[in-house]
Amino acid sequence: MAAAPEPGRPRRSGWWRRGARARLGPDAMAAVAEGRRVAASVRAGLDGPGALAAARRLRRLLGADAVGLSGLSGVPTWSGHPSDQAAAAEHLQRVLRTDARAARGRLVVLPLHARDEFVGALVIDGEVANAASLEAAALLGEALDRARLEASADVAEQAELRALRAEISPHFVYNSLTAIASFVESDPERARDLLLDFAAYTRHSLARHGDYTTVAGEFQAIEAYLALARAVLGERLRVQVRIAPEILPVALPYLALQPLVENAVRHGVELTGAGGFVQVSGQAEGTECVITVEDDGPGMAPGYAADVLAGRGRPGSLGLMNVDRRLRTVFGPGYGLVIETADGAGTKVVLRVPRFQPGVVAQ
Repeated sequence: MAAAPEPGRPRRSGWWRRGARARLGPDAMAAVAEGRRVAASVRAGLDGPGALAAARRLRRLLGADAVGLSGLSGVPTWSGHPSDQAAAAEHLQRVLRTDARAARGRLVVLPLHARDEFVGALVIDGEVANAASLEAAALLGEALDRARLEASADVAEQAELRALRAEISPHFVYNSLTAIASFVESDPERARDLLLDFAAYTRHSLARHGDYTTVAGEFQAIEAYLALARAVLGERLRVQVRIAPEILPVALPYLALQPLVENAVRHGVELTGAGGFVQVSGQAEGTECVITVEDDGPGMAPGYAADVLAGRGRPGSLGLMNVDRRLRTVFGPGYGLVIETADGAGTKVVLRVPRFQPGVVAQ
């Protein structure tokens, strides 16, 4: 039985756990570490800038005289010098045409695949055991699989972030500008402040950013949004915000909190004729940061809340799902959102992330 992942940490792919560690060298841990470096080197593909580093590492693992890596371009990147350059080029072209192994004497050329797609070839020159050559090709293919999966995850995360930005309500923007205009003559000072709030809100929501901000940075945009919402809704909106200072530096993906507050105002207050109350609180719980956004609105059926997080909600309800998925992608399956709700009982959304996460740096 496979060991369960450490709580709060993402499950790591286990491609390096298979036979390569025993056959590619006497030191299994060194082979594992080198395999990871190969995966990192080919992240941009076999014709990318890391191809030379990957070829060098594979050459060391195999003890070969020369190792070449080629994408479908047919132009190999070499570590070492093949004993017969012409033969190596001829066999490489044959493999790229046929997607089948080619060999002569000490030279072997193996096709490489990523997610069942033919992507290039591995050329090995030297006295290397056939099993080791096959293991090297398997390791490299799995490294390319891993790189493609990570690249796909990056693309998906950026798409989800764009979707969150696209959910900014034109209705809210129109009402905000109308409210600002109403104060231009009667209270120009407030109109000026609201214009600054509007600029801060749109800048945070729409501008291109780095990957991460902080709880403090996210709350600057939330405060601007709430100022605009109060100008639009007046006394219908009551808000209480309590955030412990120790969580302000915690790193978060951009737009991790703002959609939660907007959702509470839009669905918990704005849709009710009598208005409502939104409470935002955040505190440290051991090594975790826990933030809750709660409203006293109409709530929803628990089954529908589960559908919302799974992406099966009504059109326009993807914000919570996108936030939850991005948090789990960054911090692991032990983190993300939990929705506590019932019909007529309001909605409470709980966000849980680690306070300290190596490699996650806010911009």
